[in-house]
Amino acid sequence: MKRLLIFLLTLPLFGEDEERINLSASAAKNLGIQLAESEDITFESTFFVIGRLQEIPSSHAVVSTRIPGHVTELNVIAGDFVKKGDPILKVQSRQAGNPPPTITLFAPSSGIVAESHVRLGEPVDPSKELLDILDLRKLWAIARVPQQEAGKLKVGTKARIQIAALGDQPITGELIRFGTTADPASGTFDAIFLIDNPDSTLRPGMRAEFSIITATREDVTAVPKKAVQGDITNRVVYVKDFDLPNSFIKAPVITGEENDQFIEIKSGLFPGDEVVTTGAYLLGFAGGGNLSLKEVLDAAHGHEHNEDGSEITEDQKSPSEDHHDHASHGPTNKLLVLTNIILLVLLILASIKLAKK
Repeated sequence: MKRLLIFLLTLPLFGEDEERINLSASAAKNLGIQLAESEDITFESTFFVIGRLQEIPSSHAVVSTRIPGHVTELNVIAGDFVKKGDPILKVQSRQAGNPPPTITLFAPSSGIVAESHVRLGEPVDPSKELLDILDLRKLWAIARVPQQEAGKLKVGTKARIQIAALGDQPITGELIRFGTTADPASGTFDAIFLIDNPDSTLRPGMRAEFSIITATREDVTAVPKKAVQGDITNRVVYVKDFDLPNSFIKAPVITGEENDQFIEIKSGLFPGDEVVTTGAYLLGFAGGGNLSLKEVLDAAHGHEHNEDGSEITEDQKSPSEDHHDHASHGPTNKLLVLTNIILLVLLILASIKLAKK
C-alpha cells in the first residue's frame, strides 16, 4: 500500500504534455543555440590515444663549413625561413692572404632555421655544427598505442588528429610505419602517421590527440556527440519543433556506439530531425526563461491560442460566464481528482490498521 501511495503522489496531472522548453528569441541567442540534423552516415569506429609531433629525420639538415676560420657574415637567426640555395653566412679562412679567402655557405634545403650554434666573429671548424634547418611542410605524428590495439592497425590506417594550435578542426594522418620497440613501462608502442603542414604552423614537440579509425559501417543514424545529454542510463536530445520557433522537445533516445565526433542513435529519432548541439547542455537549466506553449504560438502566428496550444474557436471568443468559469478552473479540477484518489487510499490504509487491532 505504501508503494501505491508513493506512486499516486508522484503521478503528473492528467493531460500533461511532453517535456518542452520554449525560449524567447533573446534567450535562444544568449544560449548560443545551434542545430544539426540527425542523418544516416558512414559511421567510423575509433579509439583514442595521445602522442606528439616530430620532424621527419630526412627533413633535418645541418650546415657546416669545410674549412676552419671565423664567421664574418651571418644572415639568419633561429626562427627564420630560408629557401634552398639562399646565402646564409660567410666564413673567412685562416689561410694567409690579403684579404684571406672567404667562402659563402648556402641553405642545403628549404625550411625554418631551428637552431643557430654560431655567432658573428666566432671561430669555426669542420667538426662544428653551425645551423639546423628543418623542412616542416610534412611531419610525423607519433601515437602511443596500447599493445592490445596492435591487431587493429596496419599501414594505411587513417586517423583524425587534434592539435591545439589548429583549434577545433582536426587534420587527417595516414599510418606509414611502426616504432622499432615498445615501452614496457607504459605498455605502448609508437604508430607513426604522416601529416601535411603546408604553412609550417605546427612544430615538433606539440601534443597531439588521435582518433584512430579501425572500421566503418554504412547507413547509421547518428548525431554530433554534444547533442546527447544525460548519463549513460538516461540519454536525451533536444529536438527542434517543426513549426514553432525556439521551441524544443526533450526526447529520450537509445544510443549505440560513439566515436570522437558522432553518437549512434538506435531509436528515438528519425533522419532529418533537427537536434540542438551547441547549447544543449544549458537547455536543461533554462526553466527560468521557459515560455508557455500559448506564448510561443501567439508570437509565432500573431494571434491568441488556448493554454494547451489549440486554436481559439468562435464560441470561445465570446464565452459565457459559465464556460469561462469551467475553463478557468480546469487545472483545479484535475488537482481535486488527484486529491480525492489520495484521500481514498489513506482511508483504505486506515481501515486496514483498524481491522488488525
